[in-house]
Amino acid sequence: MSEVSSGAADPAADLALARAGDDAAFARLAGPLRRELHAHCYRMLGSAHDAEDALQEALLRAWRGIDRFEGRAGHHSLRAWLYTVATRTCLDAAERRGRRALPVDLGPASERVVLDSAPDTGTAWLGPYPTAGLAAGPADPAARYEQREAVELAFVAALQHLPGNQRAALLLFDVLGFSAAEIAALMDTTAASVQSALARARRQLARNAPARGRMPDDALVRETAAAYGAALERGDADALVALLTEDVTWSMPPLPHWYRGRSAVMAFAVAVPLTRCPSWRTTVVEANSRPAVACYVGPAADAGHTAWSITVLDLTTDGRIAALTSFLGAEQFAAFGLPTELP
Repeated sequence: MSEVSSGAADPAADLALARAGDDAAFARLAGPLRRELHAHCYRMLGSAHDAEDALQEALLRAWRGIDRFEGRAGHHSLRAWLYTVATRTCLDAAERRGRRALPVDLGPASERVVLDSAPDTGTAWLGPYPTAGLAAGPADPAARYEQREAVELAFVAALQHLPGNQRAALLLFDVLGFSAAEIAALMDTTAASVQSALARARRQLARNAPARGRMPDDALVRETAAAYGAALERGDADALVALLTEDVTWSMPPLPHWYRGRSAVMAFAVAVPLTRCPSWRTTVVEANSRPAVACYVGPAADAGHTAWSITVLDLTTDGRIAALTSFLGAEQFAAFGLPTELP
């Protein structure tokens, strides 16, 4: 199948062409929905890489099964059908792989600095998601969540505690605005079963997802993210500590250890990134609807630097950092369109 694009055409004509075997026509039909479908796959699976794989598989399934699409070529009907295929694809993937997690889900905070911690390769870790360009506002007037709110780390992490059918029901109803009857048809069940799954999912989510705090204004967000990057580059512990709340947390998947409280976080920062890493370069990005900093490490300021982490910052309303989640590994950078090496 050719790469999906967003070229404009007549949907009814493109549907007829797609059914006749024209993959470019199918690409034109699916292209405008690709971004929101990708975000849905991320919410279901907790990984941008898995989301891309699932979306490609879903589009291939949809292309091969276009003759089974009995609806109109209109946006809403086609959208519902593509969500059906994407959700089923994600449920298959989630069943094979299991849920993803963050270090804070798996054990208590470390009471001391752990040097040379080995990555936990036996755990499927939650990953960051690039949200620059993701549509704001609800996907549908009936939705209870805004699209960007529904890719925040705490929300996606809480979703991972739900069985696949409950996760799908909640996302389709509360995030995307599908009706119980539509979801029942999508999942080959009854509306009563959907309502039951939805009620259980909401109760579980309320236990696992913290209340969403109001973000500071955009200027303060950018200022804090830039200040964090600058403090790291200068090796400035005083500037870094001034940015943190008293009960700040710092986790670094795939490392299992994490830290809670300003003293513990700063003890780690001084012992490892501010001491053991000779030179940092940083750039501010956006991940999970939060400010984030892409960090590169090098042997000296005038040497090449290698991708190290995407660090997502959770901020209080006054712009201080309440949580840092550093997703380690150069493989995280591709989803953000960032290079893995700097000259």
